[in-house]
Amino acid sequence: MTTAKAPGHGPLAGVRVVELAGIGPGPFAAMLLADLGADVVRVDRPGGSGLSIDPAYDVTNRNKRSVIIDLKAADGPARVLDLAARADILVEGNRPGVAERLGVGPEDCHARNPRLVYGRMTGWGQEGPLADRAGHDIAYIALTGTLGMIGEPDRPPGVPANLLGDYAGGSLYLVVGVLAALHHARATGVGQVVDTAIVDGTAHLTAMIHGMVAAGGWQDRRGANLLDGGCPYYGTYETADGKYMAVGALEPQFYDEFVTLLGVPDHSESRKDWTRWGELREAVTARFKSRTRDEWTTVFEGTDACVAPVLSLREAPHHPHLAARGTFTDHGGITQPAPAPRFSGTPTEIRTGPARPGADTEGVAHDWDVPDLLKGHELKGHE
Repeated sequence: MTTAKAPGHGPLAGVRVVELAGIGPGPFAAMLLADLGADVVRVDRPGGSGLSIDPAYDVTNRNKRSVIIDLKAADGPARVLDLAARADILVEGNRPGVAERLGVGPEDCHARNPRLVYGRMTGWGQEGPLADRAGHDIAYIALTGTLGMIGEPDRPPGVPANLLGDYAGGSLYLVVGVLAALHHARATGVGQVVDTAIVDGTAHLTAMIHGMVAAGGWQDRRGANLLDGGCPYYGTYETADGKYMAVGALEPQFYDEFVTLLGVPDHSESRKDWTRWGELREAVTARFKSRTRDEWTTVFEGTDACVAPVLSLREAPHHPHLAARGTFTDHGGITQPAPAPRFSGTPTEIRTGPARPGADTEGVAHDWDVPDLLKGHELKGHE
């Protein structure tokens, strides 16, 4: 089997990352580092350790290489420490104390490589009353107040998939953290532990809202504010064909264009008068229900009314703007988001599809100069 080549493009070219396999925010963070050019080696457990789908479709493992190491075997921890000794960053997402019990915790790794940035990804964090408890995205964002902000006031809070907690409050903060720590390590020669908790990151995302609450500009209840659906010119509306349009006409000039094109010019003064918001919402709702989503899309096309069709996952890649930018791409028969953001001098790309568990042991052993990794692989092959 041909192994994936070591990355050579992107702003993180030359950076080596060890990812102790898990699910959710850890793999996504490692994918982002890999998309940016880092050489990410995913340490899979025997039998695999990713999503419950065919590994060939697990896009979060693209641009990576995989080796299989049994951390419960006698030589397992030593193989991981051999990789950590040659890495810049290590990412793990176990419950607090698990990596230490397995012999691959921060102290063990820093004994081999003092410059290593040791990134830890959990929901609750490394300490606190809930640190040892199980959990998922929805519970983490519930405690931070963010889940309670989403949805209509007379219905249960809306569930934003696992995007808000796992990926926005978790993965992205882990990536920012380990890159900041890597900058420090390269300046000082000293690595450190980055404790990334989804509760911390998700709470951090609400910084502006907390300021507005303190200033009296935000009510601490769902569907009663400018940006949470409480405002009739910032929300979604059903169309005649059962689809939806999204409206974000906040500024006066955008609002004026919106009500004109929608056909409710008699509501031009309703923007500032919240006592008229109820009748404004009724008028907007009725107008959107009078035409299909595609018809309304044509009406607002090329304007500054800040109105857009609500597309499905399968529809989004075909939108003219996203297609022109190459926001989505096809690799290996899988339509998927292209790497982001974009760089003028060190462009990124999808170099390889999802790493297959254990497929790259030979290449990693050679490139990282870890011959014992290959020996272990050969021994496992004869078991």
